[in-house]
Amino acid sequence: MTKRNARWALEKKARRRSTSFPIATIAYYGPTDQFASKVAVGIVDEKNAIIALERWFAAEQDVRLDEGICEQILAFIEQHNVYRVGMTDRIIGCPHEEGIDYPEGESCPQCPFWKGRDRWTGQHVN
Repeated sequence: MTKRNARWALEKKARRRSTSFPIATIAYYGPTDQFASKVAVGIVDEKNAIIALERWFAAEQDVRLDEGICEQILAFIEQHNVYRVGMTDRIIGCPHEEGIDYPEGESCPQCPFWKGRDRWTGQHVN
């Protein structure tokens, strides 16, 4: 499958209107709002319980454009018989995890772009 086809297939699944479960959620993260270095895919059931979670990382190429990663995401959601996909249309924050990569309640020292920004709008809040 080509890069265009893998990404197109993910976007097509995100447009599907079904009420069935399980659902996959796809969220992109990066050091800025222009480069996605991480994608997290969660699979949830009808009780909103996470039944699977996988993350992919890239240093050189944006994960949204990486053919191999898009194909792996497709395989992951097909493996879990996903009916619906919810996908962010933008990068929603730093790829590092609060409480794991840096202390809870603080800003990531590796991603100063996100300090004081709302992850959904990208606007400064402080």
